[in-house]
Formats: sequence, structure tokens, C-alpha cells
Amino acid sequence: MTHPLIGITMGDPCGVGPEVIAKALARPDVQQHIAAVVLGDPDRLRQAAQLTKSAVQVREVQRCAEVRPAPGVLHCLRVGARTSDLPFGRLAPAGGAAAYAYIAEAVRLAQAGELGAICTAPLNKEALHAAGHRYPGHTELLAELTRTPEVSMLLMAPRLRVIHVTTHIGLLEAVERIEPGLVERTIARGYTLLQRAGIAAPKVCVCGINPHAGENGLFGRGEEPRKIEPAVAACRARGWDVQGPLPADTLFYRAIRGDFDLVVAMYHDQGHGPVKVLGLDAGVNVTVGLPFVRTSVDHGTAFDIAGQGIADERSLVEALRQAVELAPAAGA
Repeated sequence: MTHPLIGITMGDPCGVGPEVIAKALARPDVQQHIAAVVLGDPDRLRQAAQLTKSAVQVREVQRCAEVRPAPGVLHCLRVGARTSDLPFGRLAPAGGAAAYAYIAEAVRLAQAGELGAICTAPLNKEALHAAGHRYPGHTELLAELTRTPEVSMLLMAPRLRVIHVTTHIGLLEAVERIEPGLVERTIARGYTLLQRAGIAAPKVCVCGINPHAGENGLFGRGEEPRKIEPAVAACRARGWDVQGPLPADTLFYRAIRGDFDLVVAMYHDQGHGPVKVLGLDAGVNVTVGLPFVRTSVDHGTAFDIAGQGIADERSLVEALRQAVELAPAAGA
């Protein structure tokens, strides 16, 4: 097998995950360049293939070693309970339990070296919680399952990459949690990832917290000089091209223009907003700092359209491509 084997977790079976998987793996451009196995329910995938009129045959395998890429074949490793009787588009604890099981098995296989990377379809946080798994999302769940003390969320869109210092916490708590060590480690994770992806000397820009990055103390309570500037100075001392803190309102424009390879956002909405303005259909979520590569679609379970066969697969296609690009370097 010339390509790394990518493990695709099916996500919440009541959402659009099965449908976008069936559509993505039916595409000739994906079949030619990506070797994949879905961790989920093959019966649900057959339903999704029928709904989307995808020309794929779902083939159940018992082990990753049985995967033999072939045109028109979608390989699935059955994990957990059957979900084909669950209604599409409705929140169900069983859906949350299934999504958790797919992730747990993917982590086990990736850590055992049977998968080159993981690509995740969306789960529903409320369903996950209803099943007894209290995590804010995939990022935190993967960190705990791998016993990784700290990871970062990086969003990728055409012409823009954004890594986050904080993510799924309230804004006041985020400002409290930001400190120079965390900012420096976040910059370092993003910088290293881009180097492994082939950018020899990434250009990084760091957002401020306050409007106009504090404007020399006019806004805020001195957060930029206390929390961010020491981290930037430490990274520059390593010889890295890191600028900031700079005002976020102009920084993202400059990044999209091509001035920077990576933007470091301080909190969730600061980084997510600009990426999603560029289009949900092309966004990719990368968890940085895990012992393996994990990419994901940058959209949710979309219960409002689940089961209609109309979900857009392009974000998953791009997530799969990024997983293939990053996976060989991750094993280096």
C-alpha cells in the first residue's frame, strides 16, 4: 500500500457523517489517492450510500490489514452496537455512545500503528453528554484518550491557517487562562507542524486579546505585555519569524493576502469566525500535539438536513487530503 491508511470515524450516526463519508469515498479523485477504512456501522453506511445515490459497495472487514483499496469499495470496520434503526436528524444517546466508541477504537488502532492518521466525521456534543461522556468536543476527548496533557486546535481554510491558544471555554475564563508559557507552546506546536508539512521557515503572526492589541495600554488591563509579548520574544529568540501581538481586525486580512503562514488566535471565536467566513465546505480542523495526526471536517452533525442525502462532502474530502499529507511526516 503506497498511501498511509486513514481511519475515518463515522461520527454521530444520526447526523450527516455517514452521508458525507459515502459521498466522499465514491469520488474517483479520493479513491485514486486515499486508502481509508471507516470505523462505524456498515449497515448505516449502506443506508447512507442509498440515500446519497453513491456508487460505492460497503465491504465489512475484521482487521485493518484486510483493507485492499479498490474502485467503488468502501471498507468498514464494525465498531459498537448497530445504529441502522436510529432515526436520522434526531438527537439520541445511542448516537453519542456510538460516536464515542468509534473514536476510542480509532485511537487504539492509531497508537498501535495500524492507522497512519485519523479523520473524524462530526459528533454531537449534546448526544455525547447524554451518553455519559462529558467532553466539550473531539479535541478534549482525543487528548484524554491519548493521555496528552496539552493539544491545540488548528483550523485550515484556503489561504488561512489559524491555531488557537484556548478553545471551548468562556471568554472570561479564556483571558484568565492565557499566559506566556501557553502562548509559546501553542506557537511552537503550530510552527513545528508547518515545518513537517514542508514550510521550512513559517511566518507566524500572533493576535492580541483586546481591540487594537491594547493600543499601548489604552484598551484592556495590560494583557498584551503580560501574557503575549514574552511568548513572542521567546520564539523570536529561537530564530523564528514571529510577529505580534497585532490587532486581529487587520491581521486576518494580511494573512489571507499571504503575509503569514499561520495566525495564532487567543480564543475560540477570534479564530473560528474568519475561517468560517471563507467557507464551511473547505474548512479542516487539525488537532496538533497528539501522538498521531487527526484531521476533521469543520462542520457539525447538521441534524436539520441529515437523512436527506444533500450534505456537502467537500470538507471531508479536504480533511482526508490533509491527513494524507501530514501522516507520513507524523511518523518521521
